[in-house]
Amino acid sequence: MNQKKSLLLRPHLIYLFLAFNLYHCNPEPHTSKNNLDEAILSDTSSFYYVDVKNYPVKNKKLPIGIFDSGTGGLTVMDAIVNYDGFNNQNKNLSSDGILDFEKECFIYLADQANMPYGNYPSLNKTDVLKEHILKDLQFLLSNKYYQSSGDEEFEIDKSPVKAIVIACNTATAYGMEDIEAFLKKANLDIKVIGVINAGVKGAFENLSNNENCSIGVMATEGTVLSNGYLNAINKYKIDLGYKGEIKTFQQAGIGLAGAIDGVIDYINTRATEIRNEYKGPSLTSKDAKIDLSILNRYNFDWSKNRILYSGEKNNPTEIQINSIENYIYYNVVSLLEQIKNSKSAKPLKTIILGCTHYPFYKNIFAQKLEELYNLKEDGNYVYRKFLHKEITLIDPALNTAKELYEYLGENNLFGDNELNKSEFYISVPNVQNKNTQLDSLGNFTYEYKYGRTAGILQEYVKQVPFNKTNLHPDVIDMLREKTPLIFKLITDFNQTNSKTEFIRNNNLVIL
Repeated sequence: MNQKKSLLLRPHLIYLFLAFNLYHCNPEPHTSKNNLDEAILSDTSSFYYVDVKNYPVKNKKLPIGIFDSGTGGLTVMDAIVNYDGFNNQNKNLSSDGILDFEKECFIYLADQANMPYGNYPSLNKTDVLKEHILKDLQFLLSNKYYQSSGDEEFEIDKSPVKAIVIACNTATAYGMEDIEAFLKKANLDIKVIGVINAGVKGAFENLSNNENCSIGVMATEGTVLSNGYLNAINKYKIDLGYKGEIKTFQQAGIGLAGAIDGVIDYINTRATEIRNEYKGPSLTSKDAKIDLSILNRYNFDWSKNRILYSGEKNNPTEIQINSIENYIYYNVVSLLEQIKNSKSAKPLKTIILGCTHYPFYKNIFAQKLEELYNLKEDGNYVYRKFLHKEITLIDPALNTAKELYEYLGENNLFGDNELNKSEFYISVPNVQNKNTQLDSLGNFTYEYKYGRTAGILQEYVKQVPFNKTNLHPDVIDMLREKTPLIFKLITDFNQTNSKTEFIRNNNLVIL
């Protein structure tokens, strides 16, 4: 794909050519009952094998790797590529009008086929989640990818990476320690930055040392169950010698991340009636129940099938959320209800957007909070005494960018690359694997996705370049509108890679 990358990998091409042909003597997916890290480190017959002994560690010419369970991590990458917090001449912490990472390039992976990651822990599939996370790491370290989902033969010209950003809160909570342990076992000195500590640091920067307040954490169910943010907040409070009293309230956003990525289990904008496959909040949901008694507080948008319901609108027998905005309304109200019903609540001062998908809609969160601050019932404010007037919404990505810049500087790893050489990959179901079970749209069925067993090494997915067939049209529009630089980088990548073209609104668009 890139001559510059090929030069980096040339010493290993003969060996890889032999391994490549040996693997493809049998196109069936490699399946074995093995430990994944051993397959990566020592099983030369495995698709997952990486030659770690010859890995180009601390090579400033390499790109930076970023991965997430889906496209939400692009908010982290967007914050990084747009970051201007340092003077690039003297490296001091002061803006100079020059993007701090303009001479870096990135490799981004969205494990879309296996998302949402937040569901695995609640379904007792944390071990499967950890395998997905380690496979994400393996992809960034390796040189393998598929040009398209239908290809049986993989390409071997992807570059390794010099640093890794886990742009996923759930993956950080459940996988960061495993990743660091694996890299230590592999004797690879590669920096790994997770978004949780960065988010907590950002929250405390908004507080005075003796302030009594509440911090809200809005995250996936898996991140909430991990208590990753709660533990980090408690640790940070001790480390800082914080004098005030802090209460932490967590809201598990069941379905919100999936809806943002267009996952059919949570949203279908073409639906006109209640759906059997729906897994989001509802009147009958066990874990995400819509409370009819406070239906006016949600203030859902019922137009254009953004809410699906049965029965009468004023007295529904079932409700299903069918828009991203309505998911946000539900979750913000649910968080405030927690605080309101708590006997020891302090005024909410800040909210950590603890899922990388959420900052795409930061303005909607802010609008809903303002609406609820002013909400009255029977002449009384419902939530005002539990809220500061100005709620700071923390996007952990900004502190992640700062930490990454400081690491590159301390280790003399600033590159001289071109930002528009960044690459974007996404996982899709491996249709050559006869064990996979797909729905009518070609995605893993919900039962198969969360019913798999850890320890059986298979190529469940293929990592392929972003293109029109594996990105939901709504996601494409969202990226174009909310992250224009990222959208341009994806467009540049596709023009260089496969020149995938598609028609949107009667206009020819390259993506």
